[in-house]
Amino acid sequence: QLQLVESGGGLVQPGGSLRLSCAASGFTLDYYAIGWFRQAPGKEREGVSCISSSDGSTYYADSVKGRFTISRDNAKNTVYLQMNSLKPEDTAVYYCAAEEKPIATMRPDGMDYWGKGTLVTVSS
Repeated sequence: QLQLVESGGGLVQPGGSLRLSCAASGFTLDYYAIGWFRQAPGKEREGVSCISSSDGSTYYADSVKGRFTISRDNAKNTVYLQMNSLKPEDTAVYYCAAEEKPIATMRPDGMDYWGKGTLVTVSS
């Protein structure tokens, strides 16, 4: 069964950190670009960050630039999203998605696989 599973979400205070993981099973991530998306209550899903498969190039939304870091460990078939200096507005369900392309596009309609999401709540 081909699937992506996110983990690492939870409740954290403003200014705190979390590391999200996106583990693939049933297929190898080596040839997939990976994107992290999030959806807050009442809002549309938005792209947060992505990492290409060909050269490891990365992209960040302006709202998270300088605070979030995406990385991949192909040996572990896992992609990570390190989130620092978290703000209440980062509260959302975070999803990872995979597209079988060398360069990440961050287009939700172009993704081949989606995880079910992990909830991040930033609150004091």
